[in-house]
Amino acid sequence: MLVLSKHDVEGLLSVPAMLDALEAGFRAYSTGDASVPPRTAARAPSGLLGAMPGWVAERGFALKAVSVFPGNSELGLPTHQGVITLFDEHDGSLLSVMDGEHITAMRTGGGAAVSVRVLARTDATTLTILGAGVQGHSHLATMPLARDFTSIRICSRDAHRAAALAAADPRCVVVPDFEAAIRGADVVCCCTDARAPITRYEWLDAGTHVTSVGGTFGPEVDAETIRRARVFVEWRGAATNPPPAGAHELQGLDTGTITEVGEVIAGLKPGRQRPDEITVYKSTGSGFEDAVVARIVYDAAVAAGVGTDVAL
Repeated sequence: MLVLSKHDVEGLLSVPAMLDALEAGFRAYSTGDASVPPRTAARAPSGLLGAMPGWVAERGFALKAVSVFPGNSELGLPTHQGVITLFDEHDGSLLSVMDGEHITAMRTGGGAAVSVRVLARTDATTLTILGAGVQGHSHLATMPLARDFTSIRICSRDAHRAAALAAADPRCVVVPDFEAAIRGADVVCCCTDARAPITRYEWLDAGTHVTSVGGTFGPEVDAETIRRARVFVEWRGAATNPPPAGAHELQGLDTGTITEVGEVIAGLKPGRQRPDEITVYKSTGSGFEDAVVARIVYDAAVAAGVGTDVAL
């Protein structure tokens, strides 16, 4: 098997290629060309350890083990750490063990960026990123590939982190509070570790697209926005499975009102239907995302001769 370190993965992962792979993964999941059971997790006092298997036909067959410890940010440690094991889908042989930290960060922001590709207004120019941690950086790296943003607002409860993230792109400006950052934005990306909603429906302009990748330990988006907006997901199970497999915000929601992003990509269901409607992409993370991204990293490693061959 090929062992790939975090340094290896960071050097091999192409963001444009990742977005294309993720879009194909969304489509495969919603058209039956994937197998992704709900993730499970063991909980410790300070965090959890999740297991996420996934198969996408001809695009990846993988299992990720990921720990989520929100308090690590105060210790200078990553909040999400893990490994991804990649297998051959035809004979089950172990192809690679690779660091999962960078892939988890980038594919999460990448999935949100795919939703922007598919659902945001084509004339969207103002982006708001709420949260300046790992996911703030991931979203800043991926969102500008989905739309031609001319203005990017950064807002975080940590002013120093907000300033550091904003310094990465000349289009960025730090906005001091969530309400000011949300009002007037075309796309609002929520990527925090909030335990309570950080949005309010009345702050959103008509036509806004909202993405939410946080909320592992509580709702990130307010109930009124979920009730009044059109909601899109990776999988409908986000509403029928309890957290951490499902989303806090979607518990009890009628699944008939929810659309999978892959259904829109495949032309099975409509996406945005009016310029003034508010759309929400609520992510819980899915094994198909890890599988397709791990596969393109592995293929790039083989092509470049990167990594360490190990016999178990």
